[in-house]
Amino acid sequence: MASLQLPTCTSHFYANSTAAEKSSATRFLLNRPNRKHINFRKTLSCRAAKEQEDENKARSESKLDRRDVLVGLGGLYGSAAVRQDAFAAPVDATNCSTAGTLPSCTNVKDQKCCPPPNPNISDYVLPEYRSLRTRPAAHLANRKYVEKYNKALKIMRSLPNEHPHSFAQQAAIHCAYCDSAYEMVGFPNAKIDVHFSWLFFPFHRWYLYFYERILGKLIGDPDFAIPYWNWDAKAGVSVPDMFNNRDSPLYDKLRNDDSQLKMDLNYDYKDAANYVSPVGKQLIESNKSLMYTSMVSARTPTLFFGQVYRGGDAQINGPGTIERQPHTAVHVLMGDRNQINGEDMGRFYSAGRDPIFYSHHANVDRLWNIWKRLPGKNRKDFDQTDYLDSAFLFYDENEKLVRVKIRDCLDSSKLGYDYEKVPLEWLNSRAPRKAPRKKAGVANAAEVFPKADEVFPKVLDGLIKVTVPRPKKSRSKEEKEDAEEILVIDGIEYDGNEYVKFDVYINDEDEIESGPNNAEFAGTFSNVPSVSKLRTKASLTFGINELLEDLDADGDETLVVALVPRTGKGKVTIGGARIIISSE
Repeated sequence: MASLQLPTCTSHFYANSTAAEKSSATRFLLNRPNRKHINFRKTLSCRAAKEQEDENKARSESKLDRRDVLVGLGGLYGSAAVRQDAFAAPVDATNCSTAGTLPSCTNVKDQKCCPPPNPNISDYVLPEYRSLRTRPAAHLANRKYVEKYNKALKIMRSLPNEHPHSFAQQAAIHCAYCDSAYEMVGFPNAKIDVHFSWLFFPFHRWYLYFYERILGKLIGDPDFAIPYWNWDAKAGVSVPDMFNNRDSPLYDKLRNDDSQLKMDLNYDYKDAANYVSPVGKQLIESNKSLMYTSMVSARTPTLFFGQVYRGGDAQINGPGTIERQPHTAVHVLMGDRNQINGEDMGRFYSAGRDPIFYSHHANVDRLWNIWKRLPGKNRKDFDQTDYLDSAFLFYDENEKLVRVKIRDCLDSSKLGYDYEKVPLEWLNSRAPRKAPRKKAGVANAAEVFPKADEVFPKVLDGLIKVTVPRPKKSRSKEEKEDAEEILVIDGIEYDGNEYVKFDVYINDEDEIESGPNNAEFAGTFSNVPSVSKLRTKASLTFGINELLEDLDADGDETLVVALVPRTGKGKVTIGGARIIISSE
């Protein structure tokens, strides 16, 4: 299968231009004003302009086998010369030229996230780090550290927007990669998004790495490390003080005002009328149980990282447990409620404009390290070449445009950093069942509910309960250690600009009142909305080995699966539900 190269160059070549214009090269990421007297011939574009639609359609209809093509992102940082006789080779990302007009990377007017190209791309060589930088927990950082971070970010904010080290450029990276702006090279009708797939963790790791290296360069401190927002601990669950000073460069005016009131995050947040968030001990216990489900119960790579995403695949496949929650809840909760789209944190295109974004994702990155150290033989990174050779481009601390691959970021120590150690309060927070079951041998009241294939596809406009057959019951301890029983919810469809959330329960008799602190809770689906209204497709996976043991349902031949809409009722369609056994 083809590796997904993320990204290659932009999709424009010079047709007519002067040498001076070529050499003035826009080494930067944001669009510049249109230049006169320059004509461009488009090949593969960020968002195909109208005149390219027929050409793109023709390419699409050529039906190239994606296994024969090593692909990349069209439209990011340069251009890709794709020869019809060279599809078996990696895409050439070196023949780049300045683009006169690049379309916006989002559907929001004047949001120009598509970067201009740079003809000088090199493969990144990791430095040899003699010691590790330690990323501190933000709520534990001392005054001296906070002053240093403020200084670094103040300098970054003072740089011209066109400078590759400016804060505007750092924010534009997320806008460009994360809002379905780009097409795969070789597959012009296939859009790219690094979310909802196995690209989620490694992309953001590289993103933070270069953000951190640039900050250190700006203050002359190569050992500088960014802080992580330790929201998975009780002491760190509210916004750290360093981000709440309105006179600080760490502050973002487009942030939820409740964060100033030391609001405690609710990982199970529901944006719905009449919803009242739990508080105090109830909230802490709910958060801990959800963290347990997302970290401990996710025992295979696909469950944790998200589903496979290769060249030519559909844009969205399926998110991993941490990406669904708490990652999404933090984004949505931090967005400004007074903004029509919940900017900044509440939308992908603008999330990078809030400095707290980088500390939020530093904690997500930290959880990647922790997950691999938890017990279980299948807690490991993907080893497929298609994953390892997927690539991204970033400006490094020396203003060089460099290509990086996923294979080089799997061990954070090789990138020269680690995290300050704090207790894992959620590690043993396995949720209890609500009450003893009434029947044995079959799912609770299974005869009352129809089979899944008799109900789906169906709009989720209210509670849906179906029975789902299991591939095998009463598996041995060894079989469970070798592979996880997984509930799959297929064919999820919704409009990308809508925030939707629904919960999934198994053998629950009162799921409307249930939540993460009940063993019947299999997990949840939620998304950070895009600006695009395009119909989005996804699927979900839930590891249920422990859940079945807790519910005394390991001997059941079928399970009752309940889907409960929490936000966006009637805006989601469910295609099906099934159960598989997998170690991947």
